[in-house]
Amino acid sequence: MDQHAIDEVLNRPLSQELLARDLARLAFVALDGTPRAIPIGIFWNGTEIVMCTATNARKLPALRRNPAVALTIDTESHPPKVLLLRGQAELDAVDGIPDEYMRWNGTYEMTPEQRAEWEEGVKSLYDGMVRVVVKPTWAKLIDFETTLPTAIEELMQRQKDRRRA
Repeated sequence: MDQHAIDEVLNRPLSQELLARDLARLAFVALDGTPRAIPIGIFWNGTEIVMCTATNARKLPALRRNPAVALTIDTESHPPKVLLLRGQAELDAVDGIPDEYMRWNGTYEMTPEQRAEWEEGVKSLYDGMVRVVVKPTWAKLIDFETTLPTAIEELMQRQKDRRRA
């Protein structure tokens, strides 16, 4: 998928709404060769998804071995809204707490006191983290109204073709 097509998908209002969410599902290949899909906090910086994790996270050796990843960001309402992304994970170990980590939970409802307590807990737990950065190399938005999963789009096209024949 070329960058223009990716940008066209990512710049749609619904994509921007989904990219502003705090949680995605990250899929990768574990060290034992089996697939993994995990929920993870995300931060969209306008060009990349940034996820932050502990320096001893079990996903890091797997991502070093095979950086190919997929992300799903979706809603819980009907019909679901889904943004599918693929890319390569780049790992960036940093001292302290990355700004993206402190910002990713911004849409969760917390009182100022709860937020202060959460930040204090984070700062006392981590002296460093790893930023997992993914620049999308493929993107698809599914809203089940104007866009559908590719397999369904293909079935619908076959039906149209048969009617014309």
